[in-house]
Parts: sequence; C-alpha cells; structure tokens
Amino acid sequence: MSLLGDTGVWLGDLAHYRGADGVPHRLAEHLALTGIAVGVAALVALPVGLVLGHLRRGGTVVTALANASRAVPTLGVLIVFSGIASIGIGNRAAAVALVLFAVPPILVNTFVGVAGVEREVVEAARGMGMGERRVLLSVELPLALGLVVAGLRTAVVQVVATATLAAYVGGGGLGTFINNGYGLQDYPQVLGGAVLVAALALVAEVVLAGLQRLVTPVPLRGGPVRAA
Repeated sequence: MSLLGDTGVWLGDLAHYRGADGVPHRLAEHLALTGIAVGVAALVALPVGLVLGHLRRGGTVVTALANASRAVPTLGVLIVFSGIASIGIGNRAAAVALVLFAVPPILVNTFVGVAGVEREVVEAARGMGMGERRVLLSVELPLALGLVVAGLRTAVVQVVATATLAAYVGGGGLGTFINNGYGLQDYPQVLGGAVLVAALALVAEVVLAGLQRLVTPVPLRGGPVRAA
C-alpha cells in the first residue's frame, strides 16, 4: 500500500482516537497551547499597538520588531527556554516561546490599523469634544478592527503551525504524532499528524477570515458599498 493509503488507514483507525495519546486529547492540548500563547500575546501587544497607533509614534521600532521575529529560529528559541530552570521543558517552555512569535503580527496590525485612520476623522471627533481615550476607543478602534483581527488571525495560524515543535521539548499537542512517528520510522503517523495540523490551521484561517470580514466596516471591505 502507498504512503497516502497507509496514512488514510492510520487516520481512520479508531484506536488512535482513544486515551491520553489519542487525537482528541492531543488536539485539546494543541488548542490550549495556542489559546494561551495568543491570549497572552494579545494582552501584551494590543494595548501597546493601540497607544502607539493613536500617538502615531514608534512605527520604526514596531517594523524592526516584526522583521526580527522572522529571523529567529523557532526550534532554537524553544530549546533555549526549555533549558532555563525556572521554565523547564514541556508545554510551559513552548508557551513562552510561542508568545514571542505571536506578539509581532498582533502589534504590527494593531499599530497600522489605528495609525492608518484618516486624520480628518480623528480631528472631527476631537472637534466634537471627545477626549483622547474616547477618540481611540469610539472612533479609531472600530475603524481599525478589521486589521486588528487580521493580526490575531495571522498569529493564530502561525502558532497552530509552530506549536507542533512543542513535542520536541517534551510538550504535547498534535506535533507528538510527528515526533513519535519519526522516532519509530512510522511515516503514515508522521504524515497523519501533519494532515491534522494542516486541517486545524485551515479551519482557524477560514473561521477568523469570516470574523475579520464581519467586523470590518462595509466601506473598507474592498467590495461594493451598499447604501443604507
């Protein structure tokens, strides 16, 4: 039987869906790791991006941070954090590393979205007597929300894919199938794990793309604008 056929058999084997090493449990671990990493990254990056975007300052630093994050080797960062005694190996080290990779897209998109709101709109809001906080939350953020969600969307998809490496430092998640498969030279298991990760990333992309469109004001969606 071909590798693809063997992979289909592996994915269809109900034995792989039971217990602590089954697909549902590993999927739950993967989702939890992704949720924690993106959640913490959002708590850090969103306020900073909103403030810097409102002030229209720090664009160079934000861009440099985003570029630097692309040059950092993911597995190397995971190994470094797993070697720190206070962090240890496993999901904790993976979560810390994944937070670092999730921050840049959220920060950049939030900054660009808020800073890109037309100055005339902001000045009109100020002319109506709005304070700076209200201008940010009631005017700039709603107009930038589509880009903000786009940053979250990018971060989630990246973390879903990168979280597979958690298994290499003693963590869990769907990457366990890939890691164990390589160790056992069980290539249908390797490919099956990769298919599960790809499917999860695709579902996350589709769901968040729909959410992004939903929160984006109609005139900014790039499609035809319908009159109210």
